[in-house]
Amino acid sequence: MAAPIASYPKTNIKVVIVGAGFGGLTAAVESKLKGHDVVVLEKTPKWEQLGDIISISPNAGQVISRWDRTLVANRLDALCMHHKHFRIHTHTGEWVLDQPKLPPSKEKPMYNGHRAEFHRVIYEYAVSLGIPIHLGKRIASYHEDDKECKAWVVTDEGEIFKGDVVVGADGVRSRARKLVLGYDDKPQSSGYAVYRAWFNAEDAGIHNDPLTREFVANGDTHTGWLGPDVHFLVATCKGGKELSWVCTHKDDLDIEESWSNPGKMDDVLRILDGWDPRCRAIVSRTPSCVDWKLVHRDPLPTWITPSGRMCLLGDAAHPFLPTSIQGCSQAIEDACVLATCLALSHADPSISERQTVPTALRTYQRLRYERVKEAQKGGEKVRDMWHKADWSKVRQNPDQIKLPRADWLLKHDCERFARRLWSKASVEGVELKREWLAAGPESDELLQTALPPTPVATPTEEFERRLE
Repeated sequence: MAAPIASYPKTNIKVVIVGAGFGGLTAAVESKLKGHDVVVLEKTPKWEQLGDIISISPNAGQVISRWDRTLVANRLDALCMHHKHFRIHTHTGEWVLDQPKLPPSKEKPMYNGHRAEFHRVIYEYAVSLGIPIHLGKRIASYHEDDKECKAWVVTDEGEIFKGDVVVGADGVRSRARKLVLGYDDKPQSSGYAVYRAWFNAEDAGIHNDPLTREFVANGDTHTGWLGPDVHFLVATCKGGKELSWVCTHKDDLDIEESWSNPGKMDDVLRILDGWDPRCRAIVSRTPSCVDWKLVHRDPLPTWITPSGRMCLLGDAAHPFLPTSIQGCSQAIEDACVLATCLALSHADPSISERQTVPTALRTYQRLRYERVKEAQKGGEKVRDMWHKADWSKVRQNPDQIKLPRADWLLKHDCERFARRLWSKASVEGVELKREWLAAGPESDELLQTALPPTPVATPTEEFERRLE
Protein backbone atom coordinates (compact mmCIF):
# COMPACT_ATOMS: atom_id res chain seq x y z
CA MET A 1 0.00 0.00 0.00
CA ALA A 2 1.31 3.44 -0.93
CA ALA A 3 1.49 5.76 2.06
CA PRO A 4 -1.56 8.06 2.36
CA ILE A 5 -0.66 11.68 1.73
CA ALA A 6 -2.17 12.87 4.99
CA SER A 7 -4.47 11.99 7.84
CA TYR A 8 -7.30 14.48 7.42
CA PRO A 9 -9.19 15.85 10.43
CA LYS A 10 -12.78 14.90 11.14
CA THR A 11 -15.11 17.39 9.46
CA ASN A 12 -18.65 16.15 10.15
CA ILE A 13 -19.58 17.36 6.65
CA LYS A 14 -22.55 15.22 5.59
CA VAL A 15 -22.17 14.04 1.97
CA VAL A 16 -25.15 12.48 0.20
CA ILE A 17 -24.06 10.63 -2.96
CA VAL A 18 -26.58 9.58 -5.62
CA GLY A 19 -25.22 6.71 -7.68
CA ALA A 20 -23.03 3.76 -6.66
CA GLY A 21 -20.96 3.40 -9.81
CA PHE A 22 -17.18 3.79 -9.79
CA GLY A 23 -17.38 7.56 -9.33
CA GLY A 24 -19.99 7.44 -6.61
CA LEU A 25 -18.32 4.66 -4.64
CA THR A 26 -14.91 6.34 -4.91
CA ALA A 27 -16.45 9.60 -3.71
CA ALA A 28 -17.87 7.69 -0.75
CA VAL A 29 -14.57 6.00 0.11
CA GLU A 30 -12.53 9.17 -0.31
CA SER A 31 -15.05 11.18 1.72
CA LYS A 32 -14.88 8.63 4.53
CA LEU A 33 -11.07 8.59 4.49
CA LYS A 34 -10.94 12.37 4.53
CA GLY A 35 -13.14 12.80 7.57
CA HIS A 36 -16.62 13.34 6.16
CA ASP A 37 -19.87 11.54 6.98
CA VAL A 38 -21.32 9.89 3.90
CA VAL A 39 -24.35 7.99 2.63
CA VAL A 40 -24.84 6.46 -0.84
CA LEU A 41 -28.16 6.01 -2.65
CA GLU A 42 -28.41 3.67 -5.65
CA LYS A 43 -31.52 3.07 -7.79
CA THR A 44 -30.61 -0.55 -8.62
CA PRO A 45 -32.54 -2.77 -6.18
CA LYS A 46 -30.04 -5.63 -6.15
CA TRP A 47 -26.51 -6.49 -7.22
CA GLU A 48 -26.24 -7.69 -10.83
CA GLN A 49 -23.15 -9.02 -12.63
CA LEU A 50 -23.45 -6.76 -15.68
CA GLY A 51 -20.96 -5.18 -18.05
CA ASP A 52 -17.74 -6.11 -19.77
CA ILE A 53 -14.19 -4.77 -19.98
CA ILE A 54 -13.09 -1.59 -18.23
CA SER A 55 -9.74 0.10 -17.68
CA ILE A 56 -8.50 2.04 -14.67
CA SER A 57 -5.45 4.03 -15.77
CA PRO A 58 -2.41 4.87 -13.60
CA ASN A 59 -3.69 8.36 -12.79
CA ALA A 60 -6.71 6.76 -11.08
CA GLY A 61 -4.86 3.64 -9.94
CA GLN A 62 -2.77 5.95 -7.79
CA VAL A 63 -5.87 6.92 -5.81
CA ILE A 64 -6.70 3.25 -5.24
CA SER A 65 -3.09 2.47 -4.27
CA ARG A 66 -3.60 4.55 -1.11
CA TRP A 67 -6.46 2.34 0.06
CA ASP A 68 -6.10 -0.94 1.95
CA ARG A 69 -4.00 -3.14 -0.37
CA THR A 70 -5.33 -6.46 0.91
CA LEU A 71 -8.95 -5.44 0.43
CA VAL A 72 -8.55 -3.64 -2.90
CA ALA A 73 -5.32 -3.72 -4.92
CA ASN A 74 -4.53 -7.39 -4.37
CA ARG A 75 -8.08 -8.39 -5.28
CA LEU A 76 -8.06 -6.24 -8.42
CA ASP A 77 -4.70 -7.69 -9.49
CA ALA A 78 -6.13 -11.20 -9.32
CA LEU A 79 -8.98 -10.21 -11.67
CA CYS A 80 -6.88 -8.36 -14.23
CA MET A 81 -5.74 -9.07 -17.76
CA HIS A 82 -2.03 -9.88 -17.70
CA HIS A 83 -1.11 -9.44 -21.35
CA LYS A 84 2.31 -8.38 -22.63
CA HIS A 85 1.32 -6.01 -25.40
CA PHE A 86 -1.49 -4.56 -27.49
CA ARG A 87 -1.25 -6.04 -30.99
CA ILE A 88 -2.71 -3.93 -33.83
CA HIS A 89 -3.71 -5.14 -37.31
CA THR A 90 -5.42 -3.72 -40.36
CA HIS A 91 -8.98 -4.97 -40.78
CA THR A 92 -7.80 -7.60 -43.28
CA GLY A 93 -5.39 -9.12 -40.74
CA GLU A 94 -2.06 -7.50 -41.65
CA TRP A 95 0.04 -7.10 -38.51
CA VAL A 96 1.09 -3.49 -37.91
CA LEU A 97 2.73 -3.24 -34.47
CA ASP A 98 2.88 -4.49 -30.88
CA GLN A 99 2.59 -1.74 -28.27
CA PRO A 100 4.11 -2.97 -24.98
CA LYS A 101 1.97 -2.87 -21.89
CA LEU A 102 2.77 -0.16 -19.35
CA PRO A 103 5.35 -1.35 -16.82
CA PRO A 104 3.87 -2.49 -13.49
CA SER A 105 3.80 0.01 -10.64
CA LYS A 106 2.52 -0.38 -7.09
CA GLU A 107 2.04 3.37 -6.68
CA LYS A 108 0.53 3.98 -10.13
CA PRO A 109 -1.07 0.67 -11.13
CA MET A 110 -3.24 0.10 -14.19
CA TYR A 111 -6.14 -2.33 -14.03
CA ASN A 112 -7.94 -3.97 -16.99
CA GLY A 113 -10.72 -6.45 -16.36
CA HIS A 114 -14.44 -7.06 -15.96
CA ARG A 115 -16.40 -3.98 -14.95
CA ALA A 116 -18.73 -5.84 -12.57
CA GLU A 117 -15.92 -7.72 -10.81
CA PHE A 118 -13.90 -4.51 -10.26
CA HIS A 119 -17.03 -2.73 -9.13
CA ARG A 120 -17.77 -5.41 -6.53
CA VAL A 121 -14.27 -5.04 -5.04
CA ILE A 122 -14.72 -1.31 -4.53
CA TYR A 123 -18.31 -1.77 -3.32
CA GLU A 124 -17.19 -4.27 -0.70
CA TYR A 125 -14.36 -1.99 0.40
CA ALA A 126 -16.85 0.84 0.90
CA VAL A 127 -19.04 -1.47 2.97
CA SER A 128 -16.00 -2.55 5.05
CA LEU A 129 -15.44 1.12 5.95
CA GLY A 130 -18.95 1.29 7.39
CA ILE A 131 -20.38 3.43 4.59
CA PRO A 132 -24.19 3.05 4.37
CA ILE A 133 -25.24 2.13 0.81
CA HIS A 134 -28.98 2.03 0.22
CA LEU A 135 -30.07 0.06 -2.85
CA GLY A 136 -33.39 0.50 -4.62
CA LYS A 137 -33.57 4.25 -3.90
CA ARG A 138 -34.76 6.02 -7.03
CA ILE A 139 -34.53 9.79 -6.65
CA ALA A 140 -37.67 11.79 -7.49
CA SER A 141 -36.31 15.29 -6.82
CA TYR A 142 -33.26 17.29 -5.75
CA HIS A 143 -33.31 20.37 -3.51
CA GLU A 144 -31.04 22.89 -1.81
CA ASP A 145 -31.58 25.77 0.60
CA ASP A 146 -28.86 28.38 0.85
CA LYS A 147 -30.31 29.91 4.02
CA GLU A 148 -30.33 26.54 5.75
CA CYS A 149 -26.97 25.62 4.14
CA LYS A 150 -28.34 22.20 3.24
CA ALA A 151 -29.11 20.08 0.20
CA TRP A 152 -31.31 17.02 0.02
CA VAL A 153 -33.01 14.46 -2.19
CA VAL A 154 -36.45 12.91 -2.05
CA THR A 155 -36.98 9.34 -3.21
CA ASP A 156 -39.97 7.97 -5.09
CA GLU A 157 -41.22 6.61 -1.75
CA GLY A 158 -41.00 10.05 -0.15
CA GLU A 159 -37.88 9.42 1.95
CA ILE A 160 -35.68 12.47 2.50
CA PHE A 161 -31.89 12.25 2.68
CA LYS A 162 -30.42 15.57 3.76
CA GLY A 163 -26.78 16.65 3.93
CA ASP A 164 -24.41 19.57 3.63
CA VAL A 165 -23.72 18.58 0.04
CA VAL A 166 -25.40 16.33 -2.53
CA VAL A 167 -23.26 14.69 -5.22
CA GLY A 168 -24.95 13.63 -8.45
CA ALA A 169 -22.94 10.61 -9.62
CA ASP A 170 -25.87 8.98 -11.38
CA GLY A 171 -24.44 8.57 -14.86
CA VAL A 172 -24.88 10.00 -18.32
CA ARG A 173 -28.66 10.32 -17.90
CA SER A 174 -28.34 12.02 -14.53
CA ARG A 175 -31.52 13.50 -13.11
CA ALA A 176 -29.38 15.74 -10.92
CA ARG A 177 -28.19 17.66 -13.96
CA LYS A 178 -31.50 19.51 -14.33
CA LEU A 179 -31.15 21.18 -10.91
CA VAL A 180 -27.53 22.11 -11.62
CA LEU A 181 -28.22 23.60 -15.06
CA GLY A 182 -31.74 24.86 -14.57
CA TYR A 183 -32.94 23.01 -17.68
CA ASP A 184 -33.17 19.46 -19.03
CA ASP A 185 -29.97 18.72 -20.96
CA LYS A 186 -30.31 15.47 -22.89
CA PRO A 187 -27.31 13.50 -24.19
CA GLN A 188 -26.79 13.52 -27.95
CA SER A 189 -25.72 10.73 -30.26
CA SER A 190 -22.03 10.70 -31.10
CA GLY A 191 -22.79 9.07 -34.44
CA TYR A 192 -21.25 5.81 -33.25
CA ALA A 193 -22.34 2.71 -31.36
CA VAL A 194 -20.56 -0.31 -29.91
CA TYR A 195 -21.39 -3.99 -29.96
CA ARG A 196 -19.96 -5.47 -26.75
CA ALA A 197 -19.58 -8.99 -25.37
CA TRP A 198 -17.91 -10.90 -22.53
CA PHE A 199 -18.11 -14.68 -22.18
CA ASN A 200 -16.37 -17.87 -21.09
CA ALA A 201 -13.89 -18.70 -23.86
CA GLU A 202 -13.74 -22.44 -23.18
CA ASP A 203 -17.53 -22.85 -23.16
CA ALA A 204 -17.66 -21.05 -26.52
CA GLY A 205 -15.04 -23.33 -28.07
CA ILE A 206 -12.46 -20.59 -28.59
CA HIS A 207 -9.70 -23.03 -27.56
CA ASN A 208 -10.75 -25.61 -30.15
CA ASP A 209 -11.02 -23.37 -33.21
CA PRO A 210 -7.75 -23.01 -35.19
CA LEU A 211 -8.75 -19.44 -36.08
CA THR A 212 -9.23 -18.33 -32.47
CA ARG A 213 -6.98 -20.59 -30.38
CA GLU A 214 -4.06 -18.12 -30.42
CA PHE A 215 -5.99 -15.63 -28.29
CA VAL A 216 -6.34 -17.99 -25.34
CA ALA A 217 -3.70 -20.73 -25.68
CA ASN A 218 -0.82 -18.84 -24.03
CA GLY A 219 -2.48 -16.63 -21.45
CA ASP A 220 -4.06 -13.22 -21.80
CA THR A 221 -3.95 -11.21 -25.01
CA HIS A 222 -5.09 -7.78 -26.21
CA THR A 223 -5.63 -7.41 -29.95
CA GLY A 224 -7.13 -4.82 -32.29
CA TRP A 225 -8.16 -4.57 -35.95
CA LEU A 226 -8.66 -1.16 -37.55
CA GLY A 227 -10.85 -0.63 -40.61
CA PRO A 228 -12.75 2.11 -42.45
CA ASP A 229 -14.77 3.85 -39.72
CA VAL A 230 -14.82 0.63 -37.64
CA HIS A 231 -12.51 -0.91 -35.07
CA PHE A 232 -12.71 -4.33 -33.41
CA LEU A 233 -10.90 -5.07 -30.14
CA VAL A 234 -10.49 -8.45 -28.42
CA ALA A 235 -9.16 -9.03 -24.90
CA THR A 236 -8.73 -12.27 -22.97
CA CYS A 237 -8.50 -12.45 -19.20
CA LYS A 238 -7.75 -14.84 -16.32
CA GLY A 239 -5.18 -16.82 -18.26
CA GLY A 240 -7.29 -16.93 -21.40
CA LYS A 241 -10.38 -18.31 -19.66
CA GLU A 242 -12.63 -15.37 -20.49
CA LEU A 243 -12.93 -13.28 -23.64
CA SER A 244 -14.27 -9.79 -24.29
CA TRP A 245 -14.71 -7.94 -27.57
CA VAL A 246 -16.01 -4.56 -28.70
CA CYS A 247 -16.88 -3.43 -32.21
CA THR A 248 -17.25 0.34 -32.67
CA HIS A 249 -19.14 1.37 -35.80
CA LYS A 250 -21.09 4.22 -37.39
CA ASP A 251 -24.67 4.58 -36.17
CA ASP A 252 -27.43 6.98 -37.20
CA LEU A 253 -30.37 5.79 -35.12
CA ASP A 254 -32.08 8.27 -32.82
CA ILE A 255 -30.86 8.03 -29.25
CA GLU A 256 -34.39 7.58 -27.89
CA GLU A 257 -34.95 4.67 -30.26
CA SER A 258 -31.74 2.86 -29.46
CA TRP A 259 -29.93 3.32 -26.16
CA SER A 260 -28.76 -0.13 -25.12
CA ASN A 261 -30.34 -3.21 -26.68
CA PRO A 262 -29.49 -6.87 -27.23
CA GLY A 263 -27.26 -7.03 -30.30
CA LYS A 264 -27.73 -9.27 -33.34
CA MET A 265 -24.72 -11.32 -34.38
CA ASP A 266 -25.75 -11.15 -38.03
CA ASP A 267 -25.48 -7.36 -37.84
CA VAL A 268 -21.98 -7.59 -36.38
CA LEU A 269 -20.90 -10.09 -39.02
CA ARG A 270 -22.29 -7.81 -41.70
CA ILE A 271 -20.12 -4.93 -40.41
CA LEU A 272 -17.10 -7.27 -40.41
CA ASP A 273 -17.71 -8.58 -43.92
CA GLY A 274 -14.34 -8.88 -45.68
CA TRP A 275 -12.40 -8.60 -42.41
CA ASP A 276 -9.78 -10.95 -40.99
CA PRO A 277 -11.48 -14.39 -40.65
CA ARG A 278 -10.30 -14.50 -37.02
CA CYS A 279 -12.61 -11.58 -36.15
CA ARG A 280 -15.61 -13.25 -37.73
CA ALA A 281 -14.77 -16.57 -36.05
CA ILE A 282 -14.75 -14.91 -32.61
CA VAL A 283 -18.10 -13.22 -33.25
CA SER A 284 -19.60 -16.43 -34.62
CA ARG A 285 -18.78 -18.22 -31.35
CA THR A 286 -20.16 -15.45 -29.13
CA PRO A 287 -23.32 -16.44 -27.22
CA SER A 288 -24.75 -12.89 -27.00
CA CYS A 289 -23.81 -9.24 -27.20
CA VAL A 290 -25.15 -5.77 -26.38
CA ASP A 291 -25.67 -2.92 -28.85
CA TRP A 292 -24.72 0.21 -26.92
CA LYS A 293 -25.07 3.73 -28.32
CA LEU A 294 -22.18 6.11 -27.64
CA VAL A 295 -23.36 9.53 -26.55
CA HIS A 296 -21.66 12.84 -26.15
CA ARG A 297 -22.41 16.15 -24.51
CA ASP A 298 -20.84 19.50 -25.11
CA PRO A 299 -18.95 20.67 -22.00
CA LEU A 300 -21.50 21.83 -19.44
CA PRO A 301 -21.29 25.48 -18.39
CA THR A 302 -21.14 24.38 -14.75
CA TRP A 303 -21.09 21.25 -12.59
CA ILE A 304 -22.41 22.97 -9.46
CA THR A 305 -25.69 24.60 -8.43
CA PRO A 306 -25.92 28.38 -7.91
CA SER A 307 -25.86 28.00 -4.13
CA GLY A 308 -22.90 25.63 -4.31
CA ARG A 309 -24.46 22.86 -2.25
CA MET A 310 -24.73 20.26 -4.99
CA CYS A 311 -22.40 19.08 -7.75
CA LEU A 312 -22.06 16.58 -10.58
CA LEU A 313 -19.34 13.98 -10.86
CA GLY A 314 -18.16 11.46 -13.47
CA ASP A 315 -20.42 10.68 -16.44
CA ALA A 316 -23.15 12.92 -15.01
CA ALA A 317 -20.83 15.85 -15.67
CA HIS A 318 -18.68 14.64 -18.57
CA PRO A 319 -19.37 11.42 -20.51
CA PHE A 320 -16.32 9.91 -22.20
CA LEU A 321 -15.95 7.81 -25.35
CA PRO A 322 -14.43 4.35 -24.69
CA THR A 323 -11.47 5.21 -26.94
CA SER A 324 -10.33 7.75 -24.34
CA ILE A 325 -9.71 4.88 -21.87
CA GLN A 326 -10.37 7.56 -19.23
CA GLY A 327 -14.08 7.59 -18.38
CA CYS A 328 -13.78 5.57 -15.19
CA SER A 329 -10.40 7.09 -14.33
CA GLN A 330 -11.62 10.68 -14.58
CA ALA A 331 -14.62 9.84 -12.38
CA ILE A 332 -12.20 8.47 -9.77
CA GLU A 333 -10.10 11.63 -10.02
CA ASP A 334 -13.26 13.75 -9.61
CA ALA A 335 -14.17 11.85 -6.48
CA CYS A 336 -10.75 12.23 -4.86
CA VAL A 337 -10.48 15.94 -5.66
CA LEU A 338 -13.99 16.65 -4.38
CA ALA A 339 -13.38 14.89 -1.06
CA THR A 340 -9.99 16.60 -0.73
CA CYS A 341 -11.47 20.05 -1.42
CA LEU A 342 -14.14 19.53 1.23
CA ALA A 343 -11.44 18.64 3.76
CA LEU A 344 -9.20 21.57 2.80
CA SER A 345 -12.08 24.03 2.86
CA HIS A 346 -13.12 22.84 6.30
CA ALA A 347 -9.57 23.26 7.62
CA ASP A 348 -9.00 26.68 6.03
CA PRO A 349 -9.33 29.39 8.74
CA SER A 350 -10.04 32.06 6.11
CA ILE A 351 -13.30 30.38 5.08
CA SER A 352 -16.44 30.84 7.14
CA GLU A 353 -18.53 27.85 8.16
CA ARG A 354 -21.30 29.03 5.87
CA GLN A 355 -18.96 29.04 2.85
CA THR A 356 -17.11 25.79 3.55
CA VAL A 357 -19.10 23.65 1.09
CA PRO A 358 -19.65 26.27 -1.66
CA THR A 359 -15.93 27.13 -1.67
CA ALA A 360 -15.00 23.45 -1.85
CA LEU A 361 -17.36 22.80 -4.77
CA ARG A 362 -16.29 25.88 -6.73
CA THR A 363 -12.66 24.89 -6.26
CA TYR A 364 -13.36 21.29 -7.27
CA GLN A 365 -14.81 22.54 -10.53
CA ARG A 366 -11.94 24.96 -11.17
CA LEU A 367 -9.35 22.21 -10.64
CA ARG A 368 -11.13 19.62 -12.76
CA TYR A 369 -12.90 21.41 -15.62
CA GLU A 370 -10.07 22.09 -18.10
CA ARG A 371 -8.34 18.78 -17.43
CA VAL A 372 -11.51 16.79 -18.07
CA LYS A 373 -12.33 18.76 -21.20
CA GLU A 374 -8.90 18.02 -22.63
CA ALA A 375 -9.07 14.35 -21.66
CA GLN A 376 -12.46 14.04 -23.39
CA LYS A 377 -10.93 15.22 -26.66
CA GLY A 378 -8.51 12.30 -26.47
CA GLY A 379 -11.29 9.78 -27.10
CA GLU A 380 -12.32 11.51 -30.32
CA LYS A 381 -8.71 11.79 -31.46
CA VAL A 382 -8.04 8.06 -30.97
CA ARG A 383 -11.27 7.04 -32.69
CA ASP A 384 -10.54 9.26 -35.70
CA MET A 385 -6.87 8.19 -35.76
CA TRP A 386 -7.98 4.55 -36.06
CA HIS A 387 -11.05 4.97 -38.26
CA LYS A 388 -9.45 7.31 -40.78
CA ALA A 389 -5.93 5.91 -40.85
CA ASP A 390 -3.85 6.53 -43.99
CA TRP A 391 -2.22 3.10 -44.19
CA SER A 392 0.49 4.20 -46.61
CA LYS A 393 1.69 6.63 -43.95
CA VAL A 394 1.08 4.22 -41.07
CA ARG A 395 3.29 1.58 -42.67
CA GLN A 396 6.10 4.13 -42.80
CA ASN A 397 5.53 5.14 -39.17
CA PRO A 398 3.39 2.60 -37.25
CA ASP A 399 3.82 4.55 -33.99
CA GLN A 400 1.20 7.06 -35.15
CA ILE A 401 -1.63 4.62 -34.35
CA LYS A 402 -0.40 3.66 -30.89
CA LEU A 403 -2.62 4.38 -27.91
CA PRO A 404 -1.47 7.78 -26.53
CA ARG A 405 0.23 7.72 -23.13
CA ALA A 406 0.81 11.37 -22.31
CA ASP A 407 2.58 12.08 -19.03
CA TRP A 408 0.24 14.98 -18.19
CA LEU A 409 -2.66 12.53 -18.25
CA LEU A 410 -1.30 9.28 -16.81
CA LYS A 411 1.20 10.62 -14.24
CA HIS A 412 -1.19 13.08 -12.66
CA ASP A 413 -1.56 12.88 -8.87
CA CYS A 414 -4.96 14.44 -8.29
CA GLU A 415 -4.77 14.62 -4.49
CA ARG A 416 -1.34 16.27 -4.41
CA PHE A 417 -2.52 18.55 -7.21
CA ALA A 418 -5.54 19.69 -5.18
CA ARG A 419 -3.43 20.19 -2.06
CA ARG A 420 -0.80 22.18 -3.93
CA LEU A 421 -3.20 24.51 -5.76
CA TRP A 422 -5.76 24.97 -3.01
CA SER A 423 -4.49 28.37 -1.80
CA LYS A 424 -4.82 29.79 -5.33
CA ALA A 425 -7.83 27.92 -6.71
CA SER A 426 -10.04 28.50 -3.66
CA VAL A 427 -9.82 32.30 -3.94
CA GLU A 428 -12.28 33.79 -6.40
CA GLY A 429 -10.70 36.11 -8.92
CA VAL A 430 -7.26 34.46 -8.82
CA GLU A 431 -6.35 33.41 -12.34
CA LEU A 432 -5.17 29.81 -12.75
CA LYS A 433 -2.51 29.58 -15.42
CA ARG A 434 -2.94 26.87 -18.01
CA GLU A 435 0.33 25.15 -17.07
CA TRP A 436 -0.91 24.75 -13.48
CA LEU A 437 -4.01 22.79 -14.44
CA ALA A 438 -2.60 19.42 -15.61
CA ALA A 439 -4.73 19.84 -18.74
CA GLY A 440 -2.26 19.25 -21.54
CA PRO A 441 1.39 18.91 -22.55
CA GLU A 442 2.19 22.32 -21.08
CA SER A 443 1.45 21.03 -17.56
CA ASP A 444 4.19 21.82 -15.05
CA GLU A 445 2.95 19.26 -12.51
CA LEU A 446 5.89 16.88 -12.83
CA LEU A 447 8.29 19.75 -12.06
CA GLN A 448 6.64 20.42 -8.70
CA THR A 449 7.91 18.65 -5.59
CA ALA A 450 6.84 20.84 -2.66
CA LEU A 451 3.66 19.83 -0.87
CA PRO A 452 1.85 22.05 1.68
CA PRO A 453 1.78 20.81 5.26
CA THR A 454 -0.93 18.44 6.37
CA PRO A 455 -4.14 20.45 6.78
CA VAL A 456 -5.13 20.89 10.39
CA ALA A 457 -8.23 22.86 11.17
CA THR A 458 -7.54 25.98 13.20
CA PRO A 459 -8.98 25.47 16.72
CA THR A 460 -11.11 28.63 16.72
CA GLU A 461 -14.50 29.01 18.37
CA GLU A 462 -16.09 28.82 14.93
CA PHE A 463 -14.32 25.54 14.19
CA GLU A 464 -15.44 24.10 17.52
CA ARG A 465 -19.03 24.97 16.57
CA ARG A 466 -18.60 23.03 13.32
CA LEU A 467 -17.94 19.87 15.30
CA GLU A 468 -20.90 20.24 17.62
